[in-house]
Amino acid sequence: MKITKQARHEARQLFRSCQVNGLLEDNRVREAVRLVIEQKPRGFLPVLSQFERLVKLEVARRTARIESATALPAAFQAQLQADLARTYGGGLNFIFTQNPALLGGVRIQVGGDVYDGSVQARLTALQESFSKNL
Repeated sequence: MKITKQARHEARQLFRSCQVNGLLEDNRVREAVRLVIEQKPRGFLPVLSQFERLVKLEVARRTARIESATALPAAFQAQLQADLARTYGGGLNFIFTQNPALLGGVRIQVGGDVYDGSVQARLTALQESFSKNL
């Protein structure tokens, strides 16, 4: 679906109205969508489509996914949360998961930023460097 400049503009306005102190508020998002669906203004579907895109991007940007080979101690989790909050600001959602394929170390993804300190990533980089030299 092609989205007009007007629809993009209205979606951005709607998105800004759902933010409080720079953070997206879930209740405001739900209420905004409910009101738009009830009122059904002209061209509301492209506006909602663009609004959904903006919300998804913001949620991804404010989500920190931390993968480790084994469960991380609570003190280390708290330190990681504090460090990431200092770097990316408050309001991050943290998701801690275990991935035995990492072998060791930690992989952190916040939005589009990926910090990969896993043993698996180091082994892959080492393998690639050997194959380039051959």
